[in-house]
Amino acid sequence: MSIEFNNQYGQVSITKEVVSTIAGGAAMECYGIVGMASKKQLKDGLSEMLGKENFTKGVVVRQDDDELAIDMYIIVGYGTKVSEVAHNVQNQVKYALKRMLGLDVVSVNIYIHGVRVTT
Repeated sequence: MSIEFNNQYGQVSITKEVVSTIAGGAAMECYGIVGMASKKQLKDGLSEMLGKENFTKGVVVRQDDDELAIDMYIIVGYGTKVSEVAHNVQNQVKYALKRMLGLDVVSVNIYIHGVRVTT
């Protein structure tokens, strides 16, 4: 699946994996994020952090008509204010996708999958 839109230069097609990778990289730059979690592990109750090459497993990109929505499954560090971390991730992901791809994101939904103690 891909996201397609037209601009003054012609038609642009971007795969959802590219959007997921950029969103995951932007989230990992935020303070308080320890890692990304897989969306499928919610059923099993297991928590495993994903590496940089697996960001697409922790990010779901949905396109309804011309609206783009993103769901992110993250693991935060112990002692951080969860609401602030989630808010910063939302802003960072929206900014990164707008700057790099020119995409307007309607919503970035954050799911906190776990809290880890960092050493």
